[in-house]
Amino acid sequence: MAWISAVAGALVLATVLSSILRTLVVPRGLYSVLVFRLWWVLRRLLRLTHRRGGYEAIDHAQTWLAPLMLIGMLASWLGGALLAFGLLLHALSPLSWAGAFREAGSSLLTLGFASGDRLNLSALDFVAAATGPVVIALQIAYLPTLYSAYNRRELEVTLLQSRAGEPAWGPELLARQWLVDTETALPELYRAWERLASDMGESHSTYPILLTFRSPRPHRSALVGLVAVMDAAAMQLCLAPRSAPPEARLVLRAGFSALRDIARALHIPFDSDPAPEATLQLTFGEFETAVARLEEAGFLPERGAEEAWPHFQGWRVNYEAVAYELCRRCDAVPALWTGPRDFPASPIPPRRPADRRPGEGRPELPPSGGWSTGHRREGPSGGTG
Repeated sequence: MAWISAVAGALVLATVLSSILRTLVVPRGLYSVLVFRLWWVLRRLLRLTHRRGGYEAIDHAQTWLAPLMLIGMLASWLGGALLAFGLLLHALSPLSWAGAFREAGSSLLTLGFASGDRLNLSALDFVAAATGPVVIALQIAYLPTLYSAYNRRELEVTLLQSRAGEPAWGPELLARQWLVDTETALPELYRAWERLASDMGESHSTYPILLTFRSPRPHRSALVGLVAVMDAAAMQLCLAPRSAPPEARLVLRAGFSALRDIARALHIPFDSDPAPEATLQLTFGEFETAVARLEEAGFLPERGAEEAWPHFQGWRVNYEAVAYELCRRCDAVPALWTGPRDFPASPIPPRRPADRRPGEGRPELPPSGGWSTGHRREGPSGGTG
């Protein structure tokens, strides 16, 4: 029994230390089974608490996922260390089971009240006494890194709301720019999201727990925003290749590279070199409808929808499957063109602000999710609201 206890304790301690190093220390985005099993369990438990609600109920429940993950990780590591040192002390000392775990807890939490059970403290007691404070200190140092990356991400997501709607959608992003004559601002937007995509690829693959941090408002999501910007860039490139800015290609490349980096960290399989003609989940009918909406907003395509579709398909095949899976796993807002979810929900189109001018009465707003084509504003009353 002593040998079994010693081997089991050593294996548990190695598992705990490996999880801590993979999650908090190694800047490589290594997979930790303990952390991802905790994520899997907590996500499903939270969803069970709001099974009968719509997306708003799911979003409200999943808001607690990030703090519960942080608390659960710390509790799992300390609990695992307590189990490991208790087993080792029982195997390597004359202590009973109760005495071994009592001394392990005393050493791990630096309480110092159980050492009188033996005349001499062993090296194992000192290792246990060092483990607890180190784990807690690493967790505390971990939080500023997480919230710094979160704040950088959410700043761009908030700025995108006035340009692409809420929830964000690629065709809406393009349509709004042509409605209010701000299409010349698209290169700057693409540059900002190229940097954000690279930032997300580095931070969210190194610290995947960032994916559990939801945006402050339920209809915002960094993943949905990134997909919207990439869809807008792909549509502009395939519909107007001569006038599309070069930044559109750069944001597409940075975007699907970031999504693939995150997918690797989560062990999500994907085709790294898909065929340009591979089938999309998005249909040509949906694409054709979006092109017609763009034309109504004043966008002048250089290609028709049928001619542009293979080019759009060749771009989107690089990121659609990975983006859909990430949005599903993160229970992101079910925006248009972002795939299905694990909960019953219809895609939510963005809602465009009402077009009002001085002296006009309050118009009746279109239904939530409706597309109001509006008209191009001019003069001092212009703007998207």
